[in-house]
Amino acid sequence: MSSAMVILLTGVLVAIACALSGAFLILRRMAMMVDAISHAILPGLVAGYFLAQGPDLLAGFAGAVLAAVLTVSLVEALQNTGRMAGESAIGIVFPAMFALGTFIVSRYFANVHLDADAILYGNIEFAPFDLLYINGVNLGPQSLWVMSGLCLMNALFVSLLYKELKVATFDPGLAAALGFSPALIHYALMAVVSITTVGAFTAVGAILVVALFVVPAATAWLLTDRLAVMIALAAAIGALSAVSGYIVASALDASVAGSIATMTGVFFGLAFLFAPQHGLVARARRLQRQRVEFGVQTLLVHLLNHEQSPNRQAESAIGHLSSELRWSASFARRITRKAAQADLLRRSGDDLSLTTQGRTEAESARMAEQSDAR
Repeated sequence: MSSAMVILLTGVLVAIACALSGAFLILRRMAMMVDAISHAILPGLVAGYFLAQGPDLLAGFAGAVLAAVLTVSLVEALQNTGRMAGESAIGIVFPAMFALGTFIVSRYFANVHLDADAILYGNIEFAPFDLLYINGVNLGPQSLWVMSGLCLMNALFVSLLYKELKVATFDPGLAAALGFSPALIHYALMAVVSITTVGAFTAVGAILVVALFVVPAATAWLLTDRLAVMIALAAAIGALSAVSGYIVASALDASVAGSIATMTGVFFGLAFLFAPQHGLVARARRLQRQRVEFGVQTLLVHLLNHEQSPNRQAESAIGHLSSELRWSASFARRITRKAAQADLLRRSGDDLSLTTQGRTEAESARMAEQSDAR
């Protein structure tokens, strides 16, 4: 397998693993918990290094997972006091954990070089050279084995506990009534997130792992209101971000992990603008359509109110609408044309009159207005 394929597959596996559990973090409004975990694992990594008396994958992984679980537990403990919100608890715990790790490094490992780029952006470019040996047998790139295992773990977790996760996420009270334990499900999710964060740390770094957990899931949330579709879309968007990010990084000779995270932002921006239901363009069109519909309704009620007026012709003249209803001339013409196309009014020169259908709708709208006024 070529080096490019190893890097590409590692990025895809990391993105999919993060997106699967990231969907539930978005729905639970716990996106920043990933940021806390990604920073707070430093003391665990240092502790693993200390106990193993040097770099050791398993010791560092175990220490980082324990630090992540401890971070989640401390945040939950502070929240359960009822004296501070989740954001405040996270803001207290993860700087403290990160500072503890920094203190230990500066005190006991001052001569150890820590590459800030590796911590922030990961070493995905070197994934093909970090090989896994068991009993002297070369099993290939270590990152592929680790991330494949994490993808499988996340897929099994989500598929086996889908019903429990869904109910506990949207209605914890109902979950408790059905015999599920919302707290147990929450801690199981946090454990999976912690393990995935630690595993993805070496590939995309402590900072960029946040983007892969949060952004694809947030993008999928803009595109659908169905949980199962959201999870599938989040994984697909994450994988597409990895592929396109690698292509961009290769073309520009830039950081692969940074390009992947950048592409997640690009896809989110596209969804934010053009999502069918929740995008800005769709919302603007919906608001414009509602404005026109309300304008037609206002025009019909105005004509109905002045049908028996001695000055009916003056009140129903198109030129009078701008001053009476405070509409611009172009908007008044647009509303008049829309109502005429719907056969709600007839136009004779500058004079407007209601049709039978228009009078019925105007009476219904006026009754609704009077009912609301009461």
